[in-house]
Amino acid sequence: MTREPPNCELTLGITCVDRSQPGATVWSMVPGEHMANPVGVVQGGLLSAFAIAGMSSVALTNRRGHRVDGSSSELKISFLRAAPVGQRLTCTARVVGGGRRVIFAEAEITDSSGALIAKASSTYLLTPDQVPSAPGEIRSADEVRAAAGETQPRPG
Repeated sequence: MTREPPNCELTLGITCVDRSQPGATVWSMVPGEHMANPVGVVQGGLLSAFAIAGMSSVALTNRRGHRVDGSSSELKISFLRAAPVGQRLTCTARVVGGGRRVIFAEAEITDSSGALIAKASSTYLLTPDQVPSAPGEIRSADEVRAAAGETQPRPG
């Protein structure tokens, strides 16, 4: 069962604030003290989760409004400055490239003054049953096989 919003977003208090541009989303969160590391700033793993939530959303909904299934195969994040507790953070995520089976996304996390906190990138592998035959077109694996003249579905 798919949960809207997903549990991670509920746990972290992440909210999508803008989906108006295809291939881009903007997210927001205000980290509480329970998200701080022993030094008193937001723990890096939580910032990673914030970035990947934004990138996952944009990567998996980028196909002309069609949602596809897939998963992140890698994540790279650079922390450029400490993220203060209690201050609104913004994550801007965008698709930067890809093809039929792979999507590349990037994200930037900024604080309320606009200072860059972190930059992230991730690669998403689309599930084979949802591979688009052309940008913006989603077809199941069985539809792709039928179009190629194959009459029997391949064993899974």
